[in-house]
Amino acid sequence: MTPAPLRLFLADDDEDDCFFFEGALAELATITELTTVHDGEQLMKRLTGMALTDVPFALFLDLNMPRKNGFECLLDIKNDPTLSRLPVIILSTYFTQDMATKLYQNGAHFCIQKPAEFNKLKQVIQQVLTALAETDVSRPARENFVLVSA
Repeated sequence: MTPAPLRLFLADDDEDDCFFFEGALAELATITELTTVHDGEQLMKRLTGMALTDVPFALFLDLNMPRKNGFECLLDIKNDPTLSRLPVIILSTYFTQDMATKLYQNGAHFCIQKPAEFNKLKQVIQQVLTALAETDVSRPARENFVLVSA
């Protein structure tokens, strides 16, 4: 029997980054089903009112999106009783340690600086999926929150 695919959401307004992410995900051994949205309002419309059984395994969330940014979405998700346990993995081209601390304090599971290389993106996505599967979606300690591809 084939295992059910991991349901993942990606919220990112950059179409090239979405294509890059989808390609990396397709090359992993993990079976996934990806839903992509391109702004924070679209994301929250898809997630809000979702039945607990329909909540995705994880959300990869870009910080800089139009209409509603990733910080705002993270707060909404963590304040929603149905969505609060949804692992949120922040993807950003750039972030500071202060931003990472704020994201951690607001409930994000991991923070990833978007790698420019395809193989590094594959590696860091696999690292996240493995960590989430092994820890039953509990958050890592703050010192393990920021993931860097080797």
